[in-house]
Amino acid sequence: MNTTPAADTGGVVGPGIVGIGAVDTVIIGAGQSGLALGYYLAQQRRDFVILDAGTRVGEAWRSRWDSLRLFTPAKYNGLPGLPFPGDPLAFPTKDEQADYLEDYASRFHLPVRPSTAVTRLSHDGQRFQVTAGTRRWTAANVVLATGACQLPRTPGFAADLPSDVVQLHSRHYKNPAQLKPGPVLVVGVGNSGAEIALETSRTHETWLAGKPSAELPFRHGRTAARFVFPVVRFAGLHVLTTSTPVGRRALPKIAAMARPLIRTKVADLRAAGVHLVPRVTGVEDGEIVLDDGRRLPVANVIWCTGFTEAYPWLDIPALPLNWREQQHRGIVDALPGLYLLGKELIFAEASETLPGVGRDAKYLAKQLAATRAPQHAAEVQSRLAA
Repeated sequence: MNTTPAADTGGVVGPGIVGIGAVDTVIIGAGQSGLALGYYLAQQRRDFVILDAGTRVGEAWRSRWDSLRLFTPAKYNGLPGLPFPGDPLAFPTKDEQADYLEDYASRFHLPVRPSTAVTRLSHDGQRFQVTAGTRRWTAANVVLATGACQLPRTPGFAADLPSDVVQLHSRHYKNPAQLKPGPVLVVGVGNSGAEIALETSRTHETWLAGKPSAELPFRHGRTAARFVFPVVRFAGLHVLTTSTPVGRRALPKIAAMARPLIRTKVADLRAAGVHLVPRVTGVEDGEIVLDDGRRLPVANVIWCTGFTEAYPWLDIPALPLNWREQQHRGIVDALPGLYLLGKELIFAEASETLPGVGRDAKYLAKQLAATRAPQHAAEVQSRLAA
């Protein structure tokens, strides 16, 4: 795999900085969205680099729980220029998806820099400054393609549980071998919570806390992949978008709703003996307290409570607090040259999914090709102040 950034030069350039590279575009994140954009920028022969904190491409997939399979069939899991291999109606494992992404980056010689965690992103009035430890790149454009699963979110009262209770966020759960003997409480009835609760119920008495969300009105599997998923994919890519009247009405409602259960349904959980209970409201005397007043003495808690999207390394004071909402198809209005990719509902219902990132990356690559970076600092500053 090509891991050398374009125009990377050496030399001491400032306190603690041992190297600097000047490129046209820095992509932060080598997941599916960053790689898809890299494919199109490489076709344009653009000067760019892809920075990623992981030690290898696909690490975000490899680090999830062992039994995780994708909800989308293989025929929809490929990126531009390379179909996903194998049975098109099969649902790949997370490791198969990770291997595909690693092969993709290698096959198209994308300039990925692994083990390169961004520690600061700033703007000097003319160009972006991207710092990763002792390395720095300057760029006319920066694309944030870091994905949705950034900082695990857990409630504050989790710290009130006794120290002998095993606590894991879904981000760190691998398999039931991590758990101690005794009951398991899974908190959060999303797809992660439902699938993990089903798995732990095979070895532990399992409780699942939360309000069940909606369910897809069909059984997940090969038949759905053949006949139903094409319709769902078309709607998510072309109907439920910010460019259509129905999409503009529906997307805010979708954003406010929990995602429907896809593969594991409430009936499956009940059949497996999972106890469905109300949401957790706190901890008292070392026991979990439920919304109905019941208390649960548990030995293990798995928090399937989602993630927080955060950019603690973003150091551009002129950006408004709601800059992520002030965007159009990933183009950030407040600062020319700053882009978002692979974010939930950024343009369409499918923008965060594998079928969606390729289409959105193609659009963004065209915008990058057509947009001339601002040449004068005054122009940038006036836009920031507007």
